[in-house]
Amino acid sequence: MSSLIRLFRTSAEAVAAALMAAMFATFILQVLVRYTARLPWVAENMPFLLPTNFGWTLEFCLAIWVWLIFWGNSFVVRVEDHVTFDVLYVSVSPRVRRIFTIVTGLAVAIALLLSVAPTWDRLAILRLKKTATLGDLFGDWIRMRDVYMIYIVFLVAVAGRYLWQVWQALRESLSGSGDTGQTGGQA
Repeated sequence: MSSLIRLFRTSAEAVAAALMAAMFATFILQVLVRYTARLPWVAENMPFLLPTNFGWTLEFCLAIWVWLIFWGNSFVVRVEDHVTFDVLYVSVSPRVRRIFTIVTGLAVAIALLLSVAPTWDRLAILRLKKTATLGDLFGDWIRMRDVYMIYIVFLVAVAGRYLWQVWQALRESLSGSGDTGQTGGQA
C-alpha cells in the first residue's frame, strides 16, 4: 500500500511539474514574440512570429495556473507544508487535539462536499461558454467548464484528505494510543 501511495504522489508531482514547465515555456514564448516582433527583419522573414498569432498564450498561462494551484493543493501539498496558527491546538491535551481534529475535519469535509453540487451546476452553465483565445490553439471543443473542472477534483480530494484525518484520529481514540504527534494536521 505504501508503494502505491508513493507512486501516486510521485505521479501527482510529475503532473504539477509538467504544468509548471508548460507555463514556463509559454511565458518564454511570450517574451520571445514580444521582443522579436519589433525587429523588422523578423516580421518579414518569419511571419509566424507575429504577435497576432500568440494571443492565446496569456489565457493558456492563466488556465495552467488555475490547474496548477488546484492540482497542487489537491494532491501535492502536504498538510504539514501549510502555515498554521496552532497556539491553542498545541496547548491542549492529546485527547482534546483529537477532538479538534475530528470536529474541524468533519466541518471542512462536509462544507467542501456540500459545495460540489452548486459548483457542478455552475460548471454546467460554463459548458456553453467558449474560451476567448484557446480555441485558436486547441480547436473549438475547449470550453470554460474544462478550464475550471479541476475545482471539482479539488473539492472532492481535499474533503477526502480531511475525512482521512478524521478516520486516523478516531482510530487513535478507539485504540487508546498515546499522542504520536501525528493527529490533526500531520497526517
